[in-house]
Amino acid sequence: MPLPRRNDPATTFRNLDWVTVTIYLIMVFAGMVSIYAASYDFDNASMFAVTEFSGKQLRWIGLSAMLGLVLLLIDARMYETYAYPIYIAVVILLFITPFVAHDIKGSRSWISFGSMSLQPAEFAKFATALALAKLFSSYHFVLNAKAMNYVKAIAIIVVPIVLILLQNETGSALTFMALFFVLYREGMSGLVLFAAFFAVVIFVVAIKYTETAVIGIPTGEFAVMVMIMIVMVAMGVIYSRRLELGRNLIFWFAGTGLVEYGLTLAGIGFPALPVTLAVIGVACIYVIVEAIKYHKPGLYLTVTTAVLAVVFLFSVNMAFDKLQPHQKLRIQVALGIVEDLRNAGYNVNQSKIAIGSGGFFGKGFLNGTQTKLKYVPEQHTDFIFCTIGEEEGFVGAMIVTLLFLGLILRVLSIGERQPTTFGRVYAYCVASYFMFHFCINIGMVIGLCPVIGIPLPFFSYGGSSLWGFTILLFILLKIDAARKNVLSY
Repeated sequence: MPLPRRNDPATTFRNLDWVTVTIYLIMVFAGMVSIYAASYDFDNASMFAVTEFSGKQLRWIGLSAMLGLVLLLIDARMYETYAYPIYIAVVILLFITPFVAHDIKGSRSWISFGSMSLQPAEFAKFATALALAKLFSSYHFVLNAKAMNYVKAIAIIVVPIVLILLQNETGSALTFMALFFVLYREGMSGLVLFAAFFAVVIFVVAIKYTETAVIGIPTGEFAVMVMIMIVMVAMGVIYSRRLELGRNLIFWFAGTGLVEYGLTLAGIGFPALPVTLAVIGVACIYVIVEAIKYHKPGLYLTVTTAVLAVVFLFSVNMAFDKLQPHQKLRIQVALGIVEDLRNAGYNVNQSKIAIGSGGFFGKGFLNGTQTKLKYVPEQHTDFIFCTIGEEEGFVGAMIVTLLFLGLILRVLSIGERQPTTFGRVYAYCVASYFMFHFCINIGMVIGLCPVIGIPLPFFSYGGSSLWGFTILLFILLKIDAARKNVLSY
């Protein structure tokens, strides 16, 4: 039986994952309808009118369809062959963007071509995914083999982050952090993700709870130090495999805590913060002694975690003070520290009102009051989900959620069936981007996350966003469609 041609269009379309394509088409069409509903202003203009945002989005959808078709016709091997050149070209573009872009609301991230503007940061996503996949598919590359492999992988992720931050686009830069889930899939220790989660918890608690004090220590700092003690006990037991070590740490922490509390009740003054830090320090010394005595090198990680957590705790305020005033205010509003319903908290408050007023079945298409009266700013872009929630209610919001869940799971399934490391890693990059965008966008619309300007893929208005996600997805579809021809290469 003759082997199939290496880049036969008929073979490509026969092997194409039509389930993913169907989900994509449903989402872009639903996005256009939602954009029309969000921007409708009672002028009875057609959804397809070029003067409407929905009409403009339809033009972008048509161009995206053509772009997707071109990507499917390109030989799948080209994406791996030219992964690094594409990445370098996009990095150079990101570097020059601040020098040629116009200032739009304090951001220099949009390059104008006549009446059209494009945001290079959106295209950096697929370029970074290709470069990371190319690195992992290198001959004998194993992430955990040596430290330099981590340096290479992290450098590929961090370079676009830094360049996009220079454009004052914090939200777009943060999306690349999703790629660390790919590193976890490829062998990175789960402790790294735990460290990242722990760092976020420390940041939130230390910033949020500063008004009150416990035994003379700000509540936030006290709570974090208690968490550090709990982590030390848990990690100590895990790495020593000795319940006795955990019991001794608990007795030490609980005993000294009761003494401090007793002194506070008795009105006896003492430097509570230095004393508590000394308690943690003595515990660290004890754990080091146990590590040496029983030859348990894992216990050194316990001490390192505690020390780094304490250092990070006292650097939180310093880092927070270095943020831009509007960034600090958004974080304070999201954490409930500041209630600013007229300024920084206005968007989120109006969005929650709109979503809540939709009820279970919604008010009906074009019948939303919050959105039609323009109470929600940016409702056709970053806050498009509030239009869905108000007009289609809980049912519509759940349908959108299920569409994203189906797309992400489908992409992960595509990744797991790839015969090459390049295809698998690229698929996980795509899934990570979609998951991050969906979670953060919905989170900020309902007030769980600070507003950082992240669009909802395929729903938010914008050509750069639609093109960027289309390129991401259709490169994956082409790689997947060609997977059966890998052996014939």
